[in-house]
Amino acid sequence: MDAETLTIEPARRIDDDVEFYDVPVELAVLDLTGTTVRDAGLAEAAFTRAAEHVGLVQSEDSLTSMLTYLHDATGRSTIDVFRSLTADEATAQSAAAAFDAEYLENIGSLEAVDGAEHTLHLLRDAEVSIALTTGLPRDTVNAIVAHLGWQESIDVALCAADAGRGIPFPDLPLTALMRTGAQSVDSMVVVGDTVNHVRSGLAAGAGLVVGVLTGAHSAEQLHQAGADDVLGSIAMLPAMLGVSSDV
Repeated sequence: MDAETLTIEPARRIDDDVEFYDVPVELAVLDLTGTTVRDAGLAEAAFTRAAEHVGLVQSEDSLTSMLTYLHDATGRSTIDVFRSLTADEATAQSAAAAFDAEYLENIGSLEAVDGAEHTLHLLRDAEVSIALTTGLPRDTVNAIVAHLGWQESIDVALCAADAGRGIPFPDLPLTALMRTGAQSVDSMVVVGDTVNHVRSGLAAGAGLVVGVLTGAHSAEQLHQAGADDVLGSIAMLPAMLGVSSDV
């Protein structure tokens, strides 16, 4: 497909008097776990083991409360999550290290969301750059991409350390924009499964911010956060952008 025919009409206008226009889609910024990759409960299991390892779990109720927080904070960097649960930096660092080790050891259980690989191929065929983003650390990101065999299917995979700050800040989408050489934020589509991903895309000024329902948050939550649209899964993105999704 000719990349020049793949366009979007940016959803947000700085000035309502500005005439609407279409811009080429140059970059798709896609969240990793929950959006393109099924977590299968690995994050929750690794979090529980890490929290127990450093003594953060005092009771069943305290664990339930922390898991609820983890669910709400899905997508944020691991260290930020543990820093929010303890004022002791050493404890947070130890918990994050334990989480990362547990997660890395079990990445073989991860698999692509149905249709995710086909979506990557369609976007690549349409000459759209692809950036994967995540709150997981660099070693884990590299291992997941290698496990899925996606090295040649994407342009860049970014973790929070690559950008400075993770979601909900705009750093990751903007870093993806700079790394791939996209011309404008209007040409960028940001896709994620959580409220924080939506907020990150909006803060970055992306031309289109899309929520998906294969992860942590509901359609109502994603819409309330400001998503321009919510899809059942990443498999529906090509059709939304006007790319044939026929296999």
